[in-house]
Amino acid sequence: MNTQPQPAIALLHWGDLIEDFLDSIGVSFEAFCKEMTGGWLFGYIEALKLAGVRTVLFCISAHVTEPMRYIHAPTGATICVLPVPKIYQVIRRPMLNPYGWTVKDVFGDVHGVRQRLYAVLRDVAPYLATPLIELARELRREGCQAILCQEYEYARFDACVLLGQLMRLPVFATFQGGDFQLSRLERPLRPLTIRACAGLIVATQTEVQRVQSHYGVPSAKLARIFNPIDVANWQAIDRAEARAALGIPHDAQVVVCHGRIDIHRKGLDILLEAWEQVLRDSFAAARSADRPERDLRLVLVGTGTDADKLRQRIAQMQLSGVMWRDEYVRDRTTILRYLSAADVYTLSSRHEGFPVAPIEAMSCGLPIVATDAPGVTDILEGGEASGGLVVPRGDSMALALALARVLDNETWRHELSKRARCRAAECFSLEAIGKQLRDFLMS
Repeated sequence: MNTQPQPAIALLHWGDLIEDFLDSIGVSFEAFCKEMTGGWLFGYIEALKLAGVRTVLFCISAHVTEPMRYIHAPTGATICVLPVPKIYQVIRRPMLNPYGWTVKDVFGDVHGVRQRLYAVLRDVAPYLATPLIELARELRREGCQAILCQEYEYARFDACVLLGQLMRLPVFATFQGGDFQLSRLERPLRPLTIRACAGLIVATQTEVQRVQSHYGVPSAKLARIFNPIDVANWQAIDRAEARAALGIPHDAQVVVCHGRIDIHRKGLDILLEAWEQVLRDSFAAARSADRPERDLRLVLVGTGTDADKLRQRIAQMQLSGVMWRDEYVRDRTTILRYLSAADVYTLSSRHEGFPVAPIEAMSCGLPIVATDAPGVTDILEGGEASGGLVVPRGDSMALALALARVLDNETWRHELSKRARCRAAECFSLEAIGKQLRDFLMS
């Protein structure tokens, strides 16, 4: 009988406070604990669980005054919520946007001595958001053998590396899109902490090249591991049933996209321009052939800080066929219904880390039409052979032509569908990724 205790790792999120993320998508902490699944975060937790590694998710919050423990219902993982230090709360009060690029973005229009003072506070604040003493105490209590940060290009990573040195714990970090620095303190500190950390998990080849070139990270310290997905549970349901439930006509041609509503980062302005072109070309083709116009639908699922702006843009462009569910959908069954009702999945992003959404679509057998944002070319390595088409970022015409090309050829679309499902099953399963993560983190 194996009496060895199950190894445990601590997982820490990007951003100063967990509510900064949850509030942006309209999800309460209670719903986060009881209902939220998917994404890289819970994908990691599920994959590691299958590999025999227990994950403790540490969240920093301004809504608690002492460490609190919860259970994430879908995975059974422990969520330990730590109170943010009081000094951070004092600095945070005058902030309009703690993640702004400039002093004006963060604190508003300030001048003179206040501007210089606020510039210092802006740089220091992210380093004061992690309660290191409480974190050390809870790490010991949980028996964590390693620390894993969501991003290495963030102040919390530097703080955790320092704590890891003091506690003699290895510290790792992943890349989920953070290739930028918000604090000026990061520039001198980051090379030191990357040198002192135990390793980095990077899925995209472009990011591997960047950190090797910028920081001189040796190959032995880098693990190229994809974000996992529960392929077994991401399978399409009956299309007719899905369309009936969503009110989509059975003969419509449907393009779907789900995720956060961030117009610039997600390239939603490009998607709307591309959709306008698809509709225009379809209408022109129908008239020239003297046949009825096709019923084309663009289905958007998700919300975010730019929801109002997107709504205004859709209205101004007078786009037809756009169906938008403006909420953060936590229920996997509901997302499956939208994916199952579609013919094509699209991702128009200008910037990504390693997006999980298109892998979910591929697992459901959807061909992908996506821009060449970081991570996408790794997911669709081989392009059409992996079940999708990749077009240049910011090029609405190229996106429109690729969407039309897939929609117009049913036979080829079905072939891409098969390839997409195979790619997802072979490269992104929980079992395969869990073993890779365990081997790297526990070594």
